Amino acid sequence: MSRSVCVIVPSVGNPVELGITLDGLLAQSYYGPCEIVVVGPGADPGREQAESRSVRFIDDRGSRTRADACNIALDSTESDVVMFTDDDVIVPSGWVEGLVKWFERSEVAGVGGPNFAPPESSTTQQQIIDVSFCSRIFTAGTNYGRKGEGGLEEVEQLPGVNSAYRRSVLEGVSGFPPGCIGAEDVILDHRIRLAGLRLWSDPEAVMWHRRRDLPKVRKQIRNYGLVRSLAGHEHRELRAWSHFTVAMFPPIVIAAFAFFFWGIYNGGLGSPWWDISLEAVPMGWPRAGVHSLVSLIVLYNLIAWYGAAKGSSPCRTPKTVFLSSITTFVLHWNYGMGVLQGWWRIFTGNSGLQIDDRSRD
Repeated sequence: MSRSVCVIVPSVGNPVELGITLDGLLAQSYYGPCEIVVVGPGADPGREQAESRSVRFIDDRGSRTRADACNIALDSTESDVVMFTDDDVIVPSGWVEGLVKWFERSEVAGVGGPNFAPPESSTTQQQIIDVSFCSRIFTAGTNYGRKGEGGLEEVEQLPGVNSAYRRSVLEGVSGFPPGCIGAEDVILDHRIRLAGLRLWSDPEAVMWHRRRDLPKVRKQIRNYGLVRSLAGHEHRELRAWSHFTVAMFPPIVIAAFAFFFWGIYNGGLGSPWWDISLEAVPMGWPRAGVHSLVSLIVLYNLIAWYGAAKGSSPCRTPKTVFLSSITTFVLHWNYGMGVLQGWWRIFTGNSGLQIDDRSRD
């Protein structure tokens, strides 16, 4: 028996890529009833893209967050299964069919799959970012490029760009947390698991997801670090050592550079730092300060290169792997700064509403 499906696509200010996404969804091989809806600001240019393809557009009623927009779409639709993706993806023709089939199994409350940058249509910068996202070491445990070894793998969280749920499950947890952005899928899945239900990942259900360019990724990742710290404050079970470790990255980098220049200054006996030979710095703490920074840089790059080379990104080449260490540094710095910002907001009692990293004005 075929299940009725609703695919919800939140969209803000991205009409061209939205059109490509909708074309992929309209070409699905799934033979059952499948409704596609776009939810966004009423005056958004994506509305024309949807309506020109006879796709239903739902006004998000001035929602300030993706979570609120998705909740409006949930309340405005009916189906057995609800699927979510973004407006910047290239949808494989078998995506809906590939995920819906798993709901024949009663233990499946939700199921998703990995997402990668499409190698053929991505810029070099986007390919490098994808390689960093899919690193086997530095981003281990995240949803970027998580790919198991065949069959379903039980997971704690599904990627918002590639996920499907039973509608009854979403209604049972009251949908997405209102006013939440960046970690709305994290908290949703946490609520589902608290209800004793199980989430799964299908390694074959790949979604081709365009990566943002580096300036936008910096903002996205910093925002994500912020909301993860706020989510961990509200739900202590979401706290993880990895988030604390990345939060320490900016202070460690600053301390390493400060130690380096302290060693140069104290080892140079007042000479300008650019005239000092590193080997001329005397033994002791000054020499340790000079060599510790160099050693940390070399070690960090080696780990980054190894993780990228062993990762799952289809964009891996010698060039993208080599340059990925720079992107990885930028991602760690901005995620860490976001977490620290979140901690400060918690400390000052001003956690507040986190606004989307895309403008919804």
